[in-house]
Amino acid sequence: MTEKIRILLIDDHPLFREGIKSIIERNIRYEVIGEAGTAGHGLQMAREILPDLVLVDLSLPDKSGIELIREIYHLLPQIRIMVVSMHSKIDYIVKAFQSGATGYLVKDSASEMLLQGIDHVLKGDYYMDPSVSHQVVKKLATVPSKNAAVNTSGYDALTLREQEVLVMLAEGLSAKQVADKLFISSKTAENHRSSIMRKLDVHSAIDLARYAARLGLIDVDLWKT
Repeated sequence: MTEKIRILLIDDHPLFREGIKSIIERNIRYEVIGEAGTAGHGLQMAREILPDLVLVDLSLPDKSGIELIREIYHLLPQIRIMVVSMHSKIDYIVKAFQSGATGYLVKDSASEMLLQGIDHVLKGDYYMDPSVSHQVVKKLATVPSKNAAVNTSGYDALTLREQEVLVMLAEGLSAKQVADKLFISSKTAENHRSSIMRKLDVHSAIDLARYAARLGLIDVDLWKT
């Protein structure tokens, strides 16, 4: 029997946790193995039970969810982290991704999009709530980085196929969706993504989107997931 994906919930509202659990249990591959109502308890549980995925709110009674994400990411980098929060302010979302989260869902969207978001995050992709994704990429495109100039030599080193794949990934497509669009295998699409990130010296899908936006490869005013 295939082992289930183990999920930890960190949210200070018991009723909301119950609602999230009921959604997760619609997929027989997923299992909620722990719940916490504070950041301190959540970090302790993450250390003890080592879940595959943590779903975390940003508003916690003892500490900011952003700080908690940062702590989990540095202590347990193998654990995937996805935010499920009432906050849709772009600055919060950008900080969550920069701290180590790879998924962000507004609570109002949870009933329809939670399982889709979990699927993306567990595959190694990033996931943003469609209601805010355009604004996030636009914000990321304007966030200063340590190196203000864009490294165009890295882009020039990409093959034509890799340049094509870069744009698709920056527009929010997963490697599987890229494979389907280009009629190539998922493994080939994953290889392209790894090669692109190595040549551009970027280390996350968010950085990839930011790079493409700064280079003008995607139109952030028309960007959609």
